[in-house]
Amino acid sequence: MKKFFDDIKKDMKFKSAGPGKKLTDDSSCHPQAPRAPQGGPRKAPTEGAQRAGAAALARIEQQHRPKVQTSQDAIRNQVKRELEAEAAATASSLKNADVEGACVPQKDPSCFSVSGVFFICPLTGKTLRKTEKETHIKEAILMRFSEDAMEASIMMIHTFNKDKDKVKAATDIISKYVENICKNPTDEKYRKIKLSNKVFQEKVSGIEGSREYLQALGFESTTLTMDGEDRTEEFLVLPEQESEALEQMKAAVERLQKAEPIRAKLDRQPQVFRPSKHATHFELPPDFYNLTPEELKREQQQKSEAVERNAMLRTKAMREKDEQRERRKYSYALLRVRLPDGNILQGTFLAWERVAAVYQFVRDSLENGWQPFELMAPGGQKLKDDEESALNECNLAPAALLTFSWDAAVQADIAAAGAKTAVLLKAALLENIKTLS
Repeated sequence: MKKFFDDIKKDMKFKSAGPGKKLTDDSSCHPQAPRAPQGGPRKAPTEGAQRAGAAALARIEQQHRPKVQTSQDAIRNQVKRELEAEAAATASSLKNADVEGACVPQKDPSCFSVSGVFFICPLTGKTLRKTEKETHIKEAILMRFSEDAMEASIMMIHTFNKDKDKVKAATDIISKYVENICKNPTDEKYRKIKLSNKVFQEKVSGIEGSREYLQALGFESTTLTMDGEDRTEEFLVLPEQESEALEQMKAAVERLQKAEPIRAKLDRQPQVFRPSKHATHFELPPDFYNLTPEELKREQQQKSEAVERNAMLRTKAMREKDEQRERRKYSYALLRVRLPDGNILQGTFLAWERVAAVYQFVRDSLENGWQPFELMAPGGQKLKDDEESALNECNLAPAALLTFSWDAAVQADIAAAGAKTAVLLKAALLENIKTLS
């Protein structure tokens, strides 16, 4: 059977091979050209013509075929939308804060929601403007020398010098001086500091208040003749000390190491307003911004231009960098809290303060601050009392309106007991209540 099917296959291949030819035929050496079909001669298309035709066909098909959007296209479109939204938000912020020149303090300071940023000096209790605080604190510290030179010099070292690393290096050297003196109280060489000494010049001399501190310890400025040389040098020399004085020196060094800079405390400027439809309208003075109005307008223009040209993909690190730059624009935050009775409590905060500071401010303003309550950010986001995030990280800078609500469970218990909360805020705040315009 197998042979039968093989014969059939061979016969079919033979028939499909075409007509046979004799080996002696001349035509076998000179094959005839294919006969052209009737109706006129037709040339075979060249390779270039074939490619051109294929390209034309592809273009026609592309015109009728909808463009397939890749994932990168979708991301680019999303990035563009985000940039446009950021630009719109910044423009709105500038408009609300009125930093584009519509309201300048020289012309009409009353148009601002708050007259400025104020601080309280911890040494004198005086209320100071932002531009006054540094000078006032320095003057207050210098005035302390007449009362307590040791305390004043320690304040001076930590407050007048901004570089913490240099301050630490200086205090470490001074601590070493005192340590050597206490270990070797009768050795004169440890009680002398040559002012031209390289270590003293590099680590101690350039720190404001360091010499005043050494003098408060008991060092005296003295000019001494150098051994074997015909010249003199200035030294700080400490007379030989009793054991009790040495213990006081140790205590003074400990105070120096633990001290902190004297910083003016931000004045919250608490203010209460009657219920108003203008609660969300803020007009902020330039003090609230790290940038000048001109810098803000220039940055806004650059961001608008970026919307047009920025089609590249932004990484997570790039987005975080943009967010950090946005947060650094604002130094302070003006927050308002709408209370259940409709009144509005207002306070000023540092932009990097924690949410817990807002809760404490509200709690201190309530007549019954012991009752638990909640604060809601714009958009319905609940702010937690123990929130570690800063205000600018919660998008509450430079200004925002929060909503206050009592804890429902506690209020139910109070109502069941027949008690009522007649007054929310302390009387001292309500005495100066104002109307928003």
